[in-house]
Amino acid sequence: MSSPTGPASGLPVRMPRPRQPGRHRRPEPLAAPEGAPALVLAVPGTPGAATRGLAEEVVSIARSELPGLDARIGYLDGDDSEFPTLQAVLAHTAGERTARYEQAKAAGVDVKEPEGPVAVVVPLLAGPDSSLLRRIRQAVMDSRIAADLTDVLGPHPLLAEALHVRLSEAGLARADRARLFAVTTAADGIILGAVGGEEAVQAAGITGMLLAARLAVPVMAAALDQDGSIASIAEQLRSSGSQQLALAPYLIGPEIDPAVIEEAAREAGCSAADPLGPYPAIGKLVLAKYTTALGIAPQQAQGAPVR
Repeated sequence: MSSPTGPASGLPVRMPRPRQPGRHRRPEPLAAPEGAPALVLAVPGTPGAATRGLAEEVVSIARSELPGLDARIGYLDGDDSEFPTLQAVLAHTAGERTARYEQAKAAGVDVKEPEGPVAVVVPLLAGPDSSLLRRIRQAVMDSRIAADLTDVLGPHPLLAEALHVRLSEAGLARADRARLFAVTTAADGIILGAVGGEEAVQAAGITGMLLAARLAVPVMAAALDQDGSIASIAEQLRSSGSQQLALAPYLIGPEIDPAVIEEAAREAGCSAADPLGPYPAIGKLVLAKYTTALGIAPQQAQGAPVR
């Protein structure tokens, strides 16, 4: 038997290591607070195997950054069977929280009645899309569940990094191995293709400035969902001296039919990179939206977005 000052029997015991003092000490590992709301990823677009795989990978990244995170996926156009709708996921999450409370109370455990939001809903959108956001907001309201809805993921420097990586994977920009801001690129002009109308184009332009700084070439945003917008921006870039253009989709993936990206690239006479997809930064930004809503900040998710 041991005492607070050491082992009573003379045998060694494992004592807690004192926390390292000073400003350079390691940050304490962060875990999801007990009873914290669930993170519900709101996925737009027509659901399918590819969309589900993408969403599951994004959620997996978020869970790896915040142990104990209760993360779920709700599809804006789900079918409530293979692809559960956002409303159904919120209702199920609320039902589980109530059941846990009632079971604990029935077992004689002294527990507080659940309060606060059941979930934090994070749209899987790189930029603002008023139509999709209106539908997500309506789905949350229709569920009649107390839930907070966050803003979209961008603009943010991590999205500029993700765009750079997708361009380099397509051979349209040199890989930024040294994380330098000025590198040569295979394309001398980049069209940033956004979805969501003029508001989305303006927001994409902020991330576009960060991408231009990384690649040292002009970057202009255009709307993938507006006829002629991509071709018009391609003409502006060529008239200003750019000859070899590249289309960088400023979207996660499910928001639009991939055929639209292919057609836009043909109209602009250039090659296109892949959408952002489940790039690690996407999962980290999803988590950052969640933790900001809760007032906590994991070390990995820190970094103020560019406004």
